[in-house]
Amino acid sequence: MINFASNQCDFLTVLICCSDKESISEYIRKGWIEKNFTHCNNIEVKTFNYLESELPNTSVSSREVSKKWAEKFKMLFPDYDLLITSEKYGDYVASFMGIKHIVFDIPRQLFPISATTIRKNLFAYWNLLPNSVKPDFAIKVVILGTESTGKTTLSEKLARHYKCTLVQEAGRDIVADSNFFSFDDLTLIASEHAKRIDNAILGISPLIVIDTDIHVTKSYSNFAFGRELKVDEQIFNSNRANLYLYLNNDVEYVQDGTRLSETDRNLLDLSHREILKQHSIDLVEISGNWEQRFEKAVKQIDKIIEINNKMHCP
Repeated sequence: MINFASNQCDFLTVLICCSDKESISEYIRKGWIEKNFTHCNNIEVKTFNYLESELPNTSVSSREVSKKWAEKFKMLFPDYDLLITSEKYGDYVASFMGIKHIVFDIPRQLFPISATTIRKNLFAYWNLLPNSVKPDFAIKVVILGTESTGKTTLSEKLARHYKCTLVQEAGRDIVADSNFFSFDDLTLIASEHAKRIDNAILGISPLIVIDTDIHVTKSYSNFAFGRELKVDEQIFNSNRANLYLYLNNDVEYVQDGTRLSETDRNLLDLSHREILKQHSIDLVEISGNWEQRFEKAVKQIDKIIEINNKMHCP
């Protein structure tokens, strides 16, 4: 509708009306549209906050309701001469404002979907969301733990189970052996892993399973070099997740020739936990055999998906 409207006028204002009962802030919604229309020079995006006790929040085509809104719009846009909507009440509003109204696809034949329907089933309609919107609806699950606790195997199995996007550990591609790496390698790992997460958000599913994260990279820095790894805030933002599953080191240690010794990997476990505690990360501990770990992880992910759905569809 915005693309259509921008071709009908010399200058277009997109007004986001935000009531006091909205679950998504005007700043987020404004950012979505601005990012999605950076190529359009004749568009501006404005927000209007209102109380539902003063202005009715309804899509019902009512002359009485339309008149109240028209009075407010006339104050906000006294010099405008065109209104474009995809609602029947647009005729009433435009009439009360004394301006022209152009209708856009009221039957919703071009895109037979609503925002409410999309929010109720993100997995079914993820491909309909613009890239600017996806980061705010993505569900990120991080698998953490020390070496030889099955992080990679579990991450891959979960990604197959949910048919979702998997972010593989960047460190495995940059450092071949946990016993031999430099401090600069950790800086590179932190940057590359964040990029992989950002790219994964634009993938096939709102659910992203992530093998390790920035806290583990910072832990390696403290453990191996006794130095703090300082990273940009944007890297932390990329790594921020909805759920952190921590795999306990209660399974048999397997040395594949590239890992720390069993003693050191157990010390590294303590280092991981300390860093996560410092950053106030709320962990869900996962223990047991391989099948039990998978079942427990699925239970936690199902729960976070359910919570996420309720949050976006109150």
